[in-house]
Amino acid sequence: MDLFEHEARDLFEKHGVPVPRGRVVAEPAEARAAAAAIGGSVVVKAQVKTGGRGKAGGVRVVHTADDAEQAADDILGMDIKGHTVHRVLVTEAGEIAEEYYVSFLLDRAGRTFLAMASVHGGMEIEEVAATDPAALRRVPVDPLTGVDAAEVTAGFPADVRAEVAGVVEKLWAVFVAEDCTLVEVNPLARTSAGIVALDGKITLDDNADFRRSDSFDDSADGDPLEREAHAKGLNYVKLDGDIGVIGNGAGLVMSTLDVVASAAAEAGARGPADFLDIGGGASAEVIVNGLTVILGDPQVRSVFVNVFGGITACDAVATGIVRSLEVLGSRATKPLVVRLDGNNVTEGRRILADAAHPLVTVVATMDDAAREAAKLAIAEV
Repeated sequence: MDLFEHEARDLFEKHGVPVPRGRVVAEPAEARAAAAAIGGSVVVKAQVKTGGRGKAGGVRVVHTADDAEQAADDILGMDIKGHTVHRVLVTEAGEIAEEYYVSFLLDRAGRTFLAMASVHGGMEIEEVAATDPAALRRVPVDPLTGVDAAEVTAGFPADVRAEVAGVVEKLWAVFVAEDCTLVEVNPLARTSAGIVALDGKITLDDNADFRRSDSFDDSADGDPLEREAHAKGLNYVKLDGDIGVIGNGAGLVMSTLDVVASAAAEAGARGPADFLDIGGGASAEVIVNGLTVILGDPQVRSVFVNVFGGITACDAVATGIVRSLEVLGSRATKPLVVRLDGNNVTEGRRILADAAHPLVTVVATMDDAAREAAKLAIAEV
């Protein structure tokens, strides 16, 4: 789970990482009160889980409480890369002498944890890595021995190196204690008050939810279909195409996305509209939930259900499809192309044939089914 900036700030403060005073608010009047309590200049920042807030006008430096109220009024409700702003973070603004970058992440390719640091903070780290690779220090971290902060900060100015190293150690403590896969500070600023984390990004490992005492609100951000799917326990990611995709197993679904993208390019369709993996032991109820989410997407023009029966039996999938169409009734207007193979495939195909629903087309192979779904997507436009 990605956290909002204000949630990351709170975790930093909990572990002793220096952060500016601040308060998250949902109303312009609350922003005014927060700015008045802080005093002096403040920064009003949109709370969305995406980058580019500053370029979109979602970050404002203001000098009075009245201006903070106006800035919050302007930012709240703003759309930033498809994310609606429901809250803003009001923090104190300070004089920044230098900006640095520090992060810890799970390096899957290297099968280790990785610390990254640069004296060129405040800008896209991808740009730093591309234009001046030597400016981004990469240090593998052994989880048993912990971070060598001195090595991570070797390229920093001598007069702040010890202080930055102390912050690096505290950020590693955040990474370990909170079961993170990413902890990033950009910028880590040198101010008159010392080294301060002015912005933060944290991604939590969802596999550790069972031992996490803190709860984080994920309901106010992201695509509403993704929130609905998450609430139903579905592994769903919204994409930009017009062909809904549902399959069992991440590998099969990824292959299906490739096949659908190719078929869509040939037919003139837009491509996959989602990634939806119903898993290896999906019940009819899971199929109902998955199709309900996909068919609720106004961008979807057709749906490709691609299932290879193993633990998931094809008859359960077929039953779920029939039940979904019954539940949706008149709301089910998108054609479904179904490819079933494997465990109980004969019974699954029989169930679909007996239902004889006008929206359902059964196709034997994955490639042919993808082409049919692409053709139907175009026909529906």
